[in-house]
Amino acid sequence: MKPIWLVDDDPSIRFVLEKALARENLPTRSFTHPREVLDALADITAGDPARQGPQVLVSDIRMPGGSGLQLLEKVRELQPGLPVIIMTAYSDLDSAVSAFQRGAFEYLPKPFDLPKAVELIRRAVEESQREEVIEERQAETPEMLGQAPAMQDVFRAIGRLSQSQVTVLITGESGSGKELVARALHKHSPVADGPFVAINTAAIPKDLLESELFGHERGAFTGAQTQRRGRFEQAEGGTLFLDEIGDMPFDLQTRLLRVLSDGQFYRVGGHAAVKAHVRVIAATHQDLEKRVKEGGFREDLFHRLNVIRLRLPALRERHEDVPVLTRHFLQQSARQLGVEPKRIADSAIARLEQFAFPGNVRQLENICHWLTVMAPAQVISQQDLPPEVLEAPVYQSAQRAGASASASADSAGAHQSAPGGVAPAYAANAVPAERVGGLQAPAASSASLAGLAPAAYGSAASANTATAWSAAMDGAPAAAVAGAPGAVGGVVSGTVNSWEQALETEAQRLLAGGQPEVWDALTRRFESRLIRTALTATHGRRMEAAQRLGIGRNTITRKIQELGLDAPDEA
Repeated sequence: MKPIWLVDDDPSIRFVLEKALARENLPTRSFTHPREVLDALADITAGDPARQGPQVLVSDIRMPGGSGLQLLEKVRELQPGLPVIIMTAYSDLDSAVSAFQRGAFEYLPKPFDLPKAVELIRRAVEESQREEVIEERQAETPEMLGQAPAMQDVFRAIGRLSQSQVTVLITGESGSGKELVARALHKHSPVADGPFVAINTAAIPKDLLESELFGHERGAFTGAQTQRRGRFEQAEGGTLFLDEIGDMPFDLQTRLLRVLSDGQFYRVGGHAAVKAHVRVIAATHQDLEKRVKEGGFREDLFHRLNVIRLRLPALRERHEDVPVLTRHFLQQSARQLGVEPKRIADSAIARLEQFAFPGNVRQLENICHWLTVMAPAQVISQQDLPPEVLEAPVYQSAQRAGASASASADSAGAHQSAPGGVAPAYAANAVPAERVGGLQAPAASSASLAGLAPAAYGSAASANTATAWSAAMDGAPAAAVAGAPGAVGGVVSGTVNSWEQALETEAQRLLAGGQPEVWDALTRRFESRLIRTALTATHGRRMEAAQRLGIGRNTITRKIQELGLDAPDEA
C-alpha cells in the first residue's frame, strides 16, 4: 500500500500520527512544509522509481512557507482523486468552507481525538483504494454498465445477436435503458456503419406520426411545401429504433406491418414505392400480449416484431449495480457541470440500494445530478440524499435462489429464444421489508436474523441467556445453542432487552473472573458471529454481505483477516 503523507510543521503532531498509524499497519511519510510535498510529487511525476505517491494526504492548514489550502489546490491539480484531510487549530467557518470548496476529503480541527483521527484516515484510505479500482474500470467508459446476473444475460444476448440483423423487441419499465440496449445492438451489428435513427411513437401526435415515419410528398397536405424524407429513409442501411411501440395508433400499425413484410413503403401523398433496407428494433414498457387481447395492438404485427425478445430488468431487480451506476453518474454530472466529482459514502450507497427506484436508471441519474448540485460536502453522506429516497420504505431484492427458479420457470414459458440460446433476461421482483425487532429487514431473511444472536428472541433467566449468548458469540453449533436452557425450537427465548441483559451479564462474568481486555474479547466474538452470519446468508459473497451489514467492502475484508475467519470467496 502507498504511504500516508503527513504535512505539519509541529514535530509532535507528526510523531503522534506516525506512531498511531504504524499500529494500524499504515505506512507514513512526513513533511515539514508544503514545498517539500510539491517537490516530492514532482519527482514522482518525473518517474523516480524509488518514490511512491501518497494514498492519502493529511496537511495542517497554517505552516511556514505556505498554507494547507494552497497545497490542497496544487495537489488537486496534480492528483485529482487523492483524498486530502485538512487539520487546523483555527476552527473557524471560513477555514472549513474553504477546505471543502477546494475539494478536501474532510476537515479535522485540533486538538483531535486520536482514535477518531485514525479512523478518519482509514476511511480516506478505503475511499482512495476504491476510487483507484473505479478509475481502472472506467478508464474506457463502457456503453452500458451492469454486473447483475440479469444484465449479464442482456449482454450475452447482445453478443449473440452481433452477427444478425434480426428484428428485436425490447421490453422493460420506463427509464430502464431500452434505448441504450438498442444502440448497443446497432453498434455491434453488421449495419453498425449505417445510421441509428430513434423515434418515440408516443411523443408525436397521431396526425404527424405517419409523416414522421414515412415522409411526405410536396402538397400532400396543408403546409407540405417540400418533399420530406421520413425516419425509414433516414435510417437507410442502418437501424430504426421505434420506442414505445405499444402506443402506436392502430391504423399506422397496418402500414408498419406492410413495411416489415414487404420491405417497401409509400410516402404520404406519394405513388411510388420506396425500398427500405432497415433493421427495426422496437421497445415498449407495456404488456403487448395484453394489448393484443384487448384489441389495441395488431396480433400479426406483434408476431412480426417479436422475433427476438429481450427483457431489460428494472433497477430494483439488480440492486448490486447501484454502486457502479451511482459513481458513473456522479462523474458524468461533474463533467457536464464543470465541477469536481463528488464521492459517496458507503452508508449512502447502502441506502440507495434499498430504494425501489420507480423511475429506474433514469431516476438514479437525476438523483446524481441533484447530489452534484445540492450535497454540501465533497463526500456525500446518507443524510445528503434527497427526501424521496430517505422517506421511502426500504426495499430489498428477493433471494437469488428464488430469482433463479423464477427465471427458469418464466424462460421455459411463452417467450421465444434466439438461435444459439439467446433468452430473455429475468430477475427477481422486489419485496417490501418487514419490521423485525424495530429494525427494517427483508421479510425473507427474518429467520436468519434469529441466528444472529440466539438470545434475542423469547425469555429466559439472565444466567442461562448469558451462557447461550456466549456460546453463540463463540460460534457454537446451532444444536448446542438450542440445547441451552430457555431454548425454544433452536432459538433461545428472550426479548431484545434480555439479549442486552445477557451481554451485560457476560461482561460482568468476564470482569469478575479477571479476564483481560474484555472489550476486545467481546467485540471480536460479536463481529465474528455477525460477519459469519452475513456471509452465510449471502452464500459467501463478501460485497453483498458488506452491503447488508452497512459497511464497506474493504472493511469486511479487513475484519475477516483480523478475526481469522475462514470465509469463502465471492461466488
